Amino acid sequence: MTDSTPTPLTLDHLKSLVAGDAVAIRGAATLEPAGGAGDKIFPPSHSVDKNERRPGAKYAFEKRRINGGDVDCVLVDSVQSQANRMEEALEALWASKQIALPVIAVDFSGCAPDVGVVTSLSAPHRVADALLRDSLIDGTLFRLSEIGKSFTDATAKNAAPLFKVCPTALVFGLWDSTGPKGGLGSKFARALVSEIIGVGAVAGSKTASRIDPASIVTNAGPVFVAKEPGPDGKPTWTLNVMDAKPLKEGKPPKNDQDVGAVEKWGKAEKAGKPTSINHSNIPPTIDDIAGGVTIDYATHIVVLSLAALQKLGFGGAEVEARTVLAALALLAVLAAEDRGHDLRSRCLLVPKKGEALRLEAVHRDGTTQALSIDLKGAIALFNATVAALPEALRFAKKAGEPLATLIPSPKLAHLVRKSRELAATGAEIEGE
Repeated sequence: MTDSTPTPLTLDHLKSLVAGDAVAIRGAATLEPAGGAGDKIFPPSHSVDKNERRPGAKYAFEKRRINGGDVDCVLVDSVQSQANRMEEALEALWASKQIALPVIAVDFSGCAPDVGVVTSLSAPHRVADALLRDSLIDGTLFRLSEIGKSFTDATAKNAAPLFKVCPTALVFGLWDSTGPKGGLGSKFARALVSEIIGVGAVAGSKTASRIDPASIVTNAGPVFVAKEPGPDGKPTWTLNVMDAKPLKEGKPPKNDQDVGAVEKWGKAEKAGKPTSINHSNIPPTIDDIAGGVTIDYATHIVVLSLAALQKLGFGGAEVEARTVLAALALLAVLAAEDRGHDLRSRCLLVPKKGEALRLEAVHRDGTTQALSIDLKGAIALFNATVAALPEALRFAKKAGEPLATLIPSPKLAHLVRKSRELAATGAEIEGE
């Protein structure tokens, strides 16, 4: 049985759901491409074995049971990706001082100004991320500091230390696998799961080509890697073999075979064409393994497990802390929803008319109750739950203020700098 009249979600109501017989708060929305029915979208792509070059091979296709039948579906945004988007939305609210939240920051501006500041809301593994692990607070490795030690022994029965340092870890999950306990480190399952799938998915094809307005032809080469860098200090190219970088250091080039022509920008190989430095025409090609998909519609599914929150202990303040976590999860969902679903290039989804995200509470007997709350209300609700915390669990900093600011250790800073140097020279980056 379902109560279809939405109930405004207040602090008292949320507390009653958390402390009562509700097991979950769930939501669903039906989405479609911004271009309308039939418009192509591009799901996230994955590496493909050379023997698996079938149409759509780069995408995560699967069968799902929908309305009693097996339907071809494709993953449009994963649980992990959705979590990252929600944390980004929370970070924006925190940075604009709309919410108070414990946040650990690492300042990379000294070694990588382009990176700037990474926080426990933007690091992939939250407070357990290697970027925090290998950074310093007042000259001490983060893990050896008072704050760093405070959460390494956190357990489901005693989640208070983690709650005060990184409550989002209790919502989105955490495994402290690189901490002092290794694989036995603190592990917390996700309480909030969000995913977007495309239903009725069919793989497509895409074409690529380039017409050079300067009419540079392929035979105008070969193009060589210059032995001297350009005015900007980065690798450049030359048509003069005598100015080319030799394949073997210390041996001056005698002919075309002794130097490296550009095959991949900045990388010396034995053959190079103007196309390798983005000149000349590029003949049209067809890509059918990563050519996008068309779908009937997309489904966005959100589930907040109140049952998972009810397993967490907080030293006598269970209801108050669990209510904060539930409010934080709902705020994350609505803050990300408010930003829209511009997931990646050529993958903008919008709600179908009348089918935007709707939330409902699910009780142990299977009955459901529709809930009503918007982003403004979710911000107010979260702030109210935080204000109701007992002194022992209060957040130490005001809205927008980091709990601690770290700096990368010398070895981490060197690793970051070296990576940028290699990238600037055109070196291949593993995983790309």
